Amino acid sequence: MYLEEQGISTVSISLIREHTVALKAPRALWVPFILGRPLGAPNRPDFQRKVLLEALELLQETQWPVLKDFTEEAPQDELGFYTEALVCPVSFPGKTLEGSLQNRLHNEILQLKAWYSLAVQVKGRTTTGITGSSAEELGKFIASWTTNQEQQKLNNLDDLPAATLKLATDELKAFYYEAKSVQPGKHSFVSIGDWFWFETTAGEVFLAIKDKVSQLDDPTFKGLATTSLVPRVIQQRVAERSAKT
Repeated sequence: MYLEEQGISTVSISLIREHTVALKAPRALWVPFILGRPLGAPNRPDFQRKVLLEALELLQETQWPVLKDFTEEAPQDELGFYTEALVCPVSFPGKTLEGSLQNRLHNEILQLKAWYSLAVQVKGRTTTGITGSSAEELGKFIASWTTNQEQQKLNNLDDLPAATLKLATDELKAFYYEAKSVQPGKHSFVSIGDWFWFETTAGEVFLAIKDKVSQLDDPTFKGLATTSLVPRVIQQRVAERSAKT
């Protein structure tokens, strides 16, 4: 938008139509190609030129946003088929083991905020908001349960500590799931769950809290200590992984 305001016309090629609609790009050509191939197939200069020319034609549009669909399928690649093994060239920061658990969780949440915002724009809704707290506040509160210090309060909620912790963890997990759902690639509820529990610091924190509340005598934490915080199938898979190491 800044370039447009300075009088410089822009055009983009879109591989994910929903993202382009949400972002309201001034001019965009959506192409029905697999991620990583915005111009179709490699070593096909004639076809690639056709895509570029159709995109550049949109520069004539003065009323925007404009989103046009490219209707042709990409030709077969040099191997004689459309290689589905290609993935989006964008790399996403992976889980890091450097720093404290609390700081790692905070940084991970910050990295996901833009994706979460995009998810809300694309879907027009969110399942978060019950606690009235931001993702950062939720992370700080939840991470405090992994320490030996006195647990913080969350947005002045007066519920029992176990109930508040349950609300906070459910909402932060929803934040993660929604953020992941709009990242490039094919996602299912199961694949997002695997990512959350085995590839994020948040999953590590949840597992640590589950172990901690299991040691408490307070009966209100019984649900969190059994299956309401960490699903039984995840507990079994964690145990299996631990047995192999």
